[in-house]
Amino acid sequence: MNDFNQYIKHCLQLAEKGMGYVAPNPMVGCVIVYKDKVIGEGYHQQYGGLHAEVNAINSVSDKSKLVESTLFVNLEPCFHHGKTPPCCDLIIKNKIKRVIIGCLDTNPLVAGKGIEKLKQEGVEVITDVLKDECRELNKRFFTYHEKNRPYIILKWAQTKNGFIAKLPPFTREENWITNDTSNEISHTWRAQEEAVLIGTNTALLDNPKLTARLSKGKNPLRVLIDKDLKVPALNNIFSDEAEIMVFTNKVQSAKNTISYHLIDFTKDIIPQILEALYHKKITSLIIEGGTHTLQIFINKNLWDEARIFTGDKIFKEGLKSPAIFGEEISAVSIGGDTLRLLIPILKMN
Repeated sequence: MNDFNQYIKHCLQLAEKGMGYVAPNPMVGCVIVYKDKVIGEGYHQQYGGLHAEVNAINSVSDKSKLVESTLFVNLEPCFHHGKTPPCCDLIIKNKIKRVIIGCLDTNPLVAGKGIEKLKQEGVEVITDVLKDECRELNKRFFTYHEKNRPYIILKWAQTKNGFIAKLPPFTREENWITNDTSNEISHTWRAQEEAVLIGTNTALLDNPKLTARLSKGKNPLRVLIDKDLKVPALNNIFSDEAEIMVFTNKVQSAKNTISYHLIDFTKDIIPQILEALYHKKITSLIIEGGTHTLQIFINKNLWDEARIFTGDKIFKEGLKSPAIFGEEISAVSIGGDTLRLLIPILKMN
């Protein structure tokens, strides 16, 4: 068996099926090959559920073949007891003698310990097969463990002449910039990520629900920066469709799906918010706030990618879109809208 890449690619395809369901765990796929034939496969389907290696091994009908099989997995098998037992122990128990790994797990609870244990038990281990592709798939997981913060996605829509919104007063219909397809894509993103954040002004002016109602996935955690609790209780963001965290300087008791978190607004609030989300094990965050909120993250170099819609509209006046400088990775047309993906040129954070 010489072409390890094809099997790791298959692992990645399987792993991606877990997007939106397994966080804060990584997306992992596993393939078991016996004499150049796949005899088992599986992926991590849901947080708290069985890991990819377990599902793959369970799918093998003739367990006697495992002794002469090779197990492929895009991420180092876990070493520690979490919600499920260590996958390393299961691999050793089934006497699988060779394991091919896409990339190492940088979670301090694993971080090479899984590989070390397998080698100690006589398992041949080969690592770093399609390493970059494997890290890219789990960029949220790696950012969380390596930078101690969520993976941050900036998202906004702007007109052809660079406005993010009209000047109030306006109706939602008058202020809408993109088409229905772009809107559906935005909801899909919400279902894929763990949290979405806005500030007070966006909540008051746009009155968004911040749910993934146009997608089949789950709703994200909604995060609201509301220093003086100006957003009224009847605002759509307080619907009971999803959990909401409110960052404020006012003492307020939690109720229903709403929790309140005191932060010091005389200091830099962004690190405080990111630290709170880190401790809540939020691995990804979409910033959907207005220009002010978005610009704060941009100026602090606290972003990992920006997704910018440019609609086929022109406003005579309005609120200018954020100023951002980054490397354009792609630009695609969506029924008259253009969607650009940017990443930072220098990641200083």
